[in-house]
Order: sequence, then C-alpha cells, then structure tokens
Amino acid sequence: MKVTTKELRMQPGKIIDYVVKGREVIITYRGKSLAKIVPFKKEVLSPQENETIFGMWKAHSLEKTVEEQVRELRKGRSF
Repeated sequence: MKVTTKELRMQPGKIIDYVVKGREVIITYRGKSLAKIVPFKKEVLSPQENETIFGMWKAHSLEKTVEEQVRELRKGRSF
C-alpha cells in the first residue's frame, strides 16, 4: 500500500491498523518513495539470551556467604 505524507498525518490510526495486520506501507512525498513502515517481528531468543535477572550471577564466584554480604550492605557507610 502506498500513502502520501498528508494521508499519514490525517489518518495515522488507519495506517497503523493496516501495518498491524502484517502488511507493509510505503510513504511517498511528491510522488517519490520516502519511507517504509513494516510490521515488527518478534525475535525468538536463545536460552542464553532469555535469562532472567536471577541467572545473571550464576557464573560469579562469591568470596563471602550471602549472609555476610547482606550484613555488610546493611551496616551502611562509615565515614
């Protein structure tokens, strides 16, 4: 589908609905193609990329136990 820049300004919702349905829209200005709006494709992440925040420290070696680290954080600053 081709639309002019004026149509894009006047009816953006209609054009976005068209893109949501999986279709591409070409924006023209003075008869020349200017830009293309394409539907966003969700990428499938590999298991390594899909890690949550809880898995980000799994390879980190700790010198202190969890209790010692929490106690150190809670004691606050000493100036």
